[in-house]
Amino acid sequence: MGERKEIKTICAYCGTGCGLVLEVEDDRIIRARGDKDAPVNQGQTCIKGAFGYHYIHSEDRLTTPLMRDEVTKELVPTTWEKALSFVADKLGHIKNTYGGNAISIFACARATNETNYVTQKFARAVLGTNNIDGCNRT
Repeated sequence: MGERKEIKTICAYCGTGCGLVLEVEDDRIIRARGDKDAPVNQGQTCIKGAFGYHYIHSEDRLTTPLMRDEVTKELVPTTWEKALSFVADKLGHIKNTYGGNAISIFACARATNETNYVTQKFARAVLGTNNIDGCNRT
């Protein structure tokens, strides 16, 4: 049994902002519970906040980008450089041809709050769109 520590955080599943305490052992979340000191939820949490963390350690998570092969149409692993360049080229073409409002961004409740903040910043500042939505709102 390794070192066990508790980390306070904010649940990212919706926009309520409940406080969570994550119990972490050997860099793995082993339990999540509501933070009694959090003014929003005062120690309570919904089922997603309490049990929705298992995806973090899933063996099914992607670890490398995939792109569709032009001939076989199968998804095949590629480099981050190639994948990001492809996305940047396509988004640039859409923005230049149709304007920023032709693009929308869908944020993810399974991403961190920091990641979702950067996502909306990118959408507004780089892509020139306010078309942002996600499942992490109440």
